[in-house]
Amino acid sequence: MASPKNDFAMYCCELLSGVGPCVAKRMFGGFGISTGGLTFALVADLGGGEILWLKADEATRGLFEAQGCSRFTYEMTRNGVRSPHSLGYYSAPEEAMESPSLMLPWARLALECALRARAAKPAKKPKPKPKAKAPAKAKTQAKVAPAKKSRA
Repeated sequence: MASPKNDFAMYCCELLSGVGPCVAKRMFGGFGISTGGLTFALVADLGGGEILWLKADEATRGLFEAQGCSRFTYEMTRNGVRSPHSLGYYSAPEEAMESPSLMLPWARLALECALRARAAKPAKKPKPKPKAKAPAKAKTQAKVAPAKKSRA
């Protein structure tokens, strides 16, 4: 089991550092790699060893596929039925894994995809402020008629 200071995740942070200081955080049995609070890469083992996965979208998918990169796909079981599910990440090109300078164009693509994805999300509505309580109404004392004296 990998520790929070996984050597491969740290190496990937170094490779991706051309786009900004990177941080690897534990995420779903692997690591999410982010810069400026924006996750743009993953480190995960889907059965063939740890791999660096870079964020992709419709605009960049073809570039990754042209390099022979594989899509992040895993098996999911729902109601007893196993089926493949994919995320918008592709394995980093093998030659880019050799140095930060070779990784830089791919890191930029992944970061741009993450920025586009964040921009496409609807803005979170601020939580409504609790309504101010109305000032307490002054208690009025009921006027009580004086009790009649009983004649004994």
